[in-house]
Amino acid sequence: MPYINNPVPGAYQFFPLNQPAIGDRLEPKASDPKLFQPLTLRNVTFKNRILVPPMCMYSAKDGHVTDWHLVHLGGLASRGVGGICVEATAVVPEGRISPEDAGIWADSHIAPFRKVVDFSHAQGTKIGIQLAHAGRKASCHAPWVQDRAPKGTSYVAQKEENGWPDNVRGPSELAYHPKYPTPKGLSIKEIDDVVQAFIDGAHRSEAAGFDFIEIHAAHGYLIHEFLSPISNGRSDEYGGSFENRIRLLLRIATAARAAWPNKPLFVRISATEWVEGPEKEGNEWKQWGLEQSALLAQKLYEIGVDLLDVSTGGNSSHQKIPAGPGFQVPFAAEIRKRVPGLAVGAVGLITEAQQAENYLKEGKADVIFLGRELLRNPDWPLEAAKKLGVKLKAANQYERAWYKL
Repeated sequence: MPYINNPVPGAYQFFPLNQPAIGDRLEPKASDPKLFQPLTLRNVTFKNRILVPPMCMYSAKDGHVTDWHLVHLGGLASRGVGGICVEATAVVPEGRISPEDAGIWADSHIAPFRKVVDFSHAQGTKIGIQLAHAGRKASCHAPWVQDRAPKGTSYVAQKEENGWPDNVRGPSELAYHPKYPTPKGLSIKEIDDVVQAFIDGAHRSEAAGFDFIEIHAAHGYLIHEFLSPISNGRSDEYGGSFENRIRLLLRIATAARAAWPNKPLFVRISATEWVEGPEKEGNEWKQWGLEQSALLAQKLYEIGVDLLDVSTGGNSSHQKIPAGPGFQVPFAAEIRKRVPGLAVGAVGLITEAQQAENYLKEGKADVIFLGRELLRNPDWPLEAAKKLGVKLKAANQYERAWYKL
């Protein structure tokens, strides 16, 4: 039986290959549903259009991913998804959301990631990593810690809880919420250091064997904070005008493209902030929204970004999100229409196979990101294939549970 050998020191491991790969279509036809047709982005081919978005597990140790990540992400790889994006992974220690977040700021983080990457590859699944900086939403408790805290408790993880409340950074000294840390504004030198940290993270991601990287510019974390007038109160070249507010992301994307030339580069954005009121009044932008997202998407495409992962919200505690099936898809569809050539991913309450297939057939997206639905039902790809009339290869180890269905 063929095996994959992990060559990284300290992470020596063999993984049995599944051949054919899990999720391969048996008896493929040109008329197969688009959800199960391959997609090639910059020399990397995803076997289908079902991708796992980054979802924080709050289960790392000093930034190092653990056996939880191997089991969790490996379980998804063994169910036939086309690609996996590892959770928001901090490029600097103070860029973590919580003390338990994953990191890529040190070479010692590479080997544990390589173990997850090799297992995913053994299942025929592509895997990438989301490079992130939490900005003003850093040094916070993991969700289940906060959920068990007395009502009214601060979200801030204090020093005795391995937090760094005095070292939280953002574009300006504007807190996300009174229960969150109040950040210190980044200096120009510190902004330069952040850009370099993303470059270093890209190089370490290459060493870990990842197939793609995604820059996290959504959900109210550092880059989104710079993009939005709500959170960016700067008066220098990184604040004020649209061109200034997008400067940090464009610098990071340009540098990441240069550091990562031969594999796909994704960017995740929040296409709207769901705050009441207009995106623009007269000549003044009031919040981040679809018009600015479309303009930004064009610039990212020109830089060489391969896919825009379109989410929403997360930057204002006053947001009012009208959540419902596919509620974020219209934003992805509009950006895809305005920037031809840029691949777009749709995410958010997509739960049914025919629903996902329709979004692709109607040209609203190129890939479907399934998050919580895959947490609820990891076998979704196999079940979706059956509903859409596709014969999909199950894992060798699980095949006896599927071949008679």
